[in-house]
Formats: sequence, structure tokens, C-alpha cells
Amino acid sequence: MQQEAFTPMDNEVKTHIEAAAFRALVAHLDKRKDVQNIDLMILAGFCRNCLSKWYSAAAQELGEDIDYEAAREAIYGMPYSEWKKLYLTEATPEQLAAFEKSKT
Repeated sequence: MQQEAFTPMDNEVKTHIEAAAFRALVAHLDKRKDVQNIDLMILAGFCRNCLSKWYSAAAQELGEDIDYEAAREAIYGMPYSEWKKLYLTEATPEQLAAFEKSKT
């Protein structure tokens, strides 16, 4: 079976697809509250806070005033202070060492 050649899509469709993929990523992270940000940073080089910064920056580029804390609430699904109390655990020495190693 021959695979069809990629055909360019219009920008609006592409934007909708990208937005849906982003929402799926945020929903997936919401289901995996057991995965700490440091684990994400070690393995992937980004975390929920990075997504929050990117979200805020993208809003600013489009003329929307969404500050970092509002962006964090959009990504975490609640105020960060609440998420932190409910789900954040202290980083282990092993996690901290792996994080430092991942930065090199």
C-alpha cells in the first residue's frame, strides 16, 4: 500500500490541529499529577512552568494580557499555590543530581 504524499493544509486548519494537540498535552499532564516538574525537566527539558511561560508569551504576541500566574492556572487547572500544596513533593537528592546532569 502506497502512502499518500503530504499535502499542505491551510493555516487555520493547522492552528486548530496544533491547539487540539496542546489541549491533549495539558489534559495528559493533568491526569499525571504524580509526575513532578523536575521529572519532566530531567527527561524532556521542559515542564508545566515552561508551558505556562510559553502560553503567556504566545498570548502577549497576540495582544492578550495573560500574565504568568494566569497562564499557570490555565496549565495546572487551578492556582499554582493550590496545585503545589496538593501535588508537589520535595525533590530527592537523586532527582536533583539527575536534573543538574541534564543541564550539561
